[in-house]
Amino acid sequence: MAKPENQDDQEYKARSSALRLLARREHSRLELSLKLRQRKIESAIIEAVLDEYEAEGWLDDDRFADVYARQRMDIGYGPLRILGELQQRGVHRTPECLDEMTEEDWCRRAVLLREKRFGLEDLQNDWDEKVRQARFLNRRGYSGSQVERALEARAPEQ
Repeated sequence: MAKPENQDDQEYKARSSALRLLARREHSRLELSLKLRQRKIESAIIEAVLDEYEAEGWLDDDRFADVYARQRMDIGYGPLRILGELQQRGVHRTPECLDEMTEEDWCRRAVLLREKRFGLEDLQNDWDEKVRQARFLNRRGYSGSQVERALEARAPEQ
């Protein structure tokens, strides 16, 4: 017969699990809370441990948002998708790295992504291909105006 877990065991389990998860990568408070709940830890203990880790500086939603946004930008995602994913992870603030980006920067990134994926062929006479590329850029999180600018881009003449 297994012995019932007491309060100290739950707290130890919460602390060690949270620390192990944070050692692998940054997490938002919501993500960490959900992962600890999956381990059948009581909500009150989870909140106390996460409060303590925030006070220690080990858990920081702003730092998580910045790291996450930079990683997503590096692999070609646009601002709408990044902000949406951050909100799903419980972060409702815009990271500084996104605030620093101008509309022109996002357009340039969309053009580079299109060039890498499809090339910069003229799409005026190929409606189906234009729609296909526009959908791709939209799914990646670029706004309508950014997609339009990317689709208008042409390869420099040789």
